[in-house]
Amino acid sequence: MRLLISYDGTANDDDAIALGRMLALGGAQLALAYVRHSREFDPRREELAAHDAQARLERGAQLLGDPEVERHVVFGPMTAESLRELAERLGAEGIVFGSDYRTPPGHVEPGTTAQHLIEGGPIALAIASAGLRMRSHAAIETITVPRAGPHNDAARATAFALARLLGASVVEPGDEPVDLIVVGSKPGAPPGRIALGGEERKELERARASVLLLPAERPLEL
Repeated sequence: MRLLISYDGTANDDDAIALGRMLALGGAQLALAYVRHSREFDPRREELAAHDAQARLERGAQLLGDPEVERHVVFGPMTAESLRELAERLGAEGIVFGSDYRTPPGHVEPGTTAQHLIEGGPIALAIASAGLRMRSHAAIETITVPRAGPHNDAARATAFALARLLGASVVEPGDEPVDLIVVGSKPGAPPGRIALGGEERKELERARASVLLLPAERPLEL
């Protein structure tokens, strides 16, 4: 499994680093990405901007504890589209984000970029719970899938596959606390696309752990 971590050096993106590090314990290959919207016309300003981008990714690599991790600076007017295109080019199965900067600790709230990809996006999204960075030795030990039903088969298959790789347990919904919640798309969602209905959005609002959102009928290939 290959995952792309969206990283710009903010505190909530440090949470994304923490979640990526936890998933890497199950063998996930990681890459870091920072999106610049345009190049500077002035050469000196461009040099400074390029250095800043690399410095942010260097800090992310240090937090991961992997100085050799892949790092990518990409350009594009839309952060979500730039990340999606990079993920597809790299063959990544998912993108890891931190929660919105206003999210209370322990809760999950996709930021603007993640929200764009949730609406019909073709790639899995992992959203770290706010403050996860503070748990320096955290690991994924418990995983749950909130709802049963044929439309959630991909979520359940992914949860059990991750559990095997991470040495974790899949627990029943409502067993607290958990470390990761795997959420499938709503019934009738287009295959290969994320589509959340009212119940799935309530699951996000109730979440007190990091969340993995899956496109319909597409379990992660682990």
